[in-house]
Amino acid sequence: MTYWCEHAWLPGGIARGVRIEVAGGQITSVTPDSPRAGTVLNGLTLPGFANGHSHAFHRALRGRTHHERGTFWTWRERMYALASRLDPDTYYRLARGVYAEMVLGGYTSVGEFHYLHHTPGGKLYASPNAMGEALREAARDAGIRLTLLDTCYLAGGIGVEPDEVQRRFSDGSASAWASRVASLKEDELFRVGAAIHSVRAVPADQLSLVDSARIVHIHLSEQRAENEQCRAAYGRTPTELLDDHGALTDRLVAVHATHLTTSDITRLGTARAGACFCPTTERDLGDGIGPARALRDAGVRLSVGSDSNAVVDAFEETRALELDDRLASEERGRFTAEELLAAGTDHATVGWPEVGRIEEGAGADFVTVALDSVRTAGIEPSGVVFAASGADVRHVVVAGRDVVRDGVHQLIERPETVLAKEIEALWLS
Repeated sequence: MTYWCEHAWLPGGIARGVRIEVAGGQITSVTPDSPRAGTVLNGLTLPGFANGHSHAFHRALRGRTHHERGTFWTWRERMYALASRLDPDTYYRLARGVYAEMVLGGYTSVGEFHYLHHTPGGKLYASPNAMGEALREAARDAGIRLTLLDTCYLAGGIGVEPDEVQRRFSDGSASAWASRVASLKEDELFRVGAAIHSVRAVPADQLSLVDSARIVHIHLSEQRAENEQCRAAYGRTPTELLDDHGALTDRLVAVHATHLTTSDITRLGTARAGACFCPTTERDLGDGIGPARALRDAGVRLSVGSDSNAVVDAFEETRALELDDRLASEERGRFTAEELLAAGTDHATVGWPEVGRIEEGAGADFVTVALDSVRTAGIEPSGVVFAASGADVRHVVVAGRDVVRDGVHQLIERPETVLAKEIEALWLS
C-alpha cells in the first residue's frame, strides 16, 4: 500500500511530499520530496496518538456529572452505580462505541485500566475473563490497538474490605489475580499488561506480586486524601511505599502523579518510570495540576490519557501538558512542540514500542489532520498540536489498515448513534 502525504512529521521534523510504503502492518519505506502516488493524504500526517489511560465505561457519565458540586469521592459513587449495571454484552456495546470515538479523535492504541472483572457481588463469570474479552472484541471491531491493563484491586481502602460494588473488582488475592490474567492470550492488536489500582486498593505486602508484567500502571497520588491515608497507615508517601516494595521500576507508569513531593519526583526519575497525565479528567474532577515539567526534567517519561473519557481528543490532552503547566508555573514555553508530540505518541507506555514513529520498520499507525479547517487554516504545520482538535482528523491508519477515511469510521456505521443508544439503555435499566 502506498500513501503520499502533503506534509508528514518524521523523526527529523516536518517534511513535504512524503511517500510511505506499507506492507504487513509495517512501514517499509519513507521517502520525502516524492511525486504523488497511491492514496493522497492532504494536510499533515502524524504518528498515531496513544491513549495511555482509559476507563471506557466512564464515557456513560459524560454530561451527567460535570455540573455537580462535590468531590472526587462523591463523583465515585455515581461511577460505582454505573459499574453495577454492566455485564459482558452491555460492556462490549458501550466500549465499541467509545473505541470508535477514540480512533476518530486521533488515537491508534489505548491502555484500558480494567477492573470490572466479575459479576455484581463478586462471583466469577463462567469464563473468568468475560469482561476483558468483551473489551478485546470491542477494540477489534473498532479498529484500535488495545492493551488490557488488567487491574489488581483487593481492598476498599487501606485495611478496609471491599464493599458490595467493589467485590466485583476483587480476585481476593494478588496470586488469584495473576492466575486469572495468565489465561488471557495476546494477538495482533491485543496485548496484556498489569495495573495496581492504587496503594489504597492493594495491600503493601502484595504489591510486589503484581510487578511481573511487561508494564505496570498505577493510580498514584491522584488525591491528597490518598497521600494522607498512606502516610497514616505506612508512614510513607505512595511513591516511597512502591519503592520500598521493589515496585518502582522502569516498567511502572504512574497515572496522574498529581500530588508528589520533591523526593517522590526524584525517586520516579531515578527509576526511569513513566507518568501518564489525564488533563481533561483531572480538570473535571478538580484533582489539581501535576508537576509535568519537573517530572520530565527528572528523567520521567511523559504520556497522556483520556481516563474518564469526559473528553476524547488526542490533541486536547497533548497540548494540556503545556497549557496546564503554564497555569501552574505562570510561564510559557514549558514544552516544545516536539516534546508534546513525543508524549502524545508514546505507545511504549501501553506496550507497543514499535509504534509511534513514521519511519522504516515502525508499525504502520498514522493520522492525517486537515490544515484547512476553521481551526487550522493559516497555521504553520508544527502548530497543529496547539490548533487542531479531534474534529480535524481526516484519515487514520492502524497496523496498515484504513480505519478512518475522510473523517468517517470505516468499520462502525454512525458511532454516535451506537453510543447514544447504549448509554441511554444503561441509565434506563
